[in-house]
Amino acid sequence: MNSRVLIYLAKQCNPKACTGAKLRRLGLVEVFYSPRKIPRVGIILNPFSKKALSPKDSELLQHGLIALDCSWKHAEEVFLRGKKPIEGRILPLLVAANPVNYGKLSKLTTAEAISASLFILGQKDDAEEVMSKFKWGPHFLKLNGELLNSYADAKNSKGILEIQREYFDLKEA
Repeated sequence: MNSRVLIYLAKQCNPKACTGAKLRRLGLVEVFYSPRKIPRVGIILNPFSKKALSPKDSELLQHGLIALDCSWKHAEEVFLRGKKPIEGRILPLLVAANPVNYGKLSKLTTAEAISASLFILGQKDDAEEVMSKFKWGPHFLKLNGELLNSYADAKNSKGILEIQREYFDLKEA
């Protein structure tokens, strides 16, 4: 894999089912275990960010893509305890293909979030490599293929939000 991917593993889920832990075992990602170790540079996937991840962020990928593998119940507190990273981005809406949350909007595993991010940032081969490690992984890319390609063609965060709004028929906030 060409992209540098880092994961904060909070150890809040079943280790056998944890996609972040599996990616670590396969040597595809770097892992850290304290929110205080969140790097200050790079792109951190932050569900509380106001700015959507877009291809415009690809130059920041050289510093790394950072994902937090923690329970959604504890996500906000993890972000508050960690260092303030330079660039936080929310992942645009996608449909989960993982067995636990299949078909649910934005209930992605860490692996799905990483793969989608890499795809949007122009690293499609890396995105496919990540998903190839899970039985259901290639289906995630197929299920979201049209949407991921549209997101990857967007110019910036505003374009991503427009695509998302139109695709999911959302009212403007």
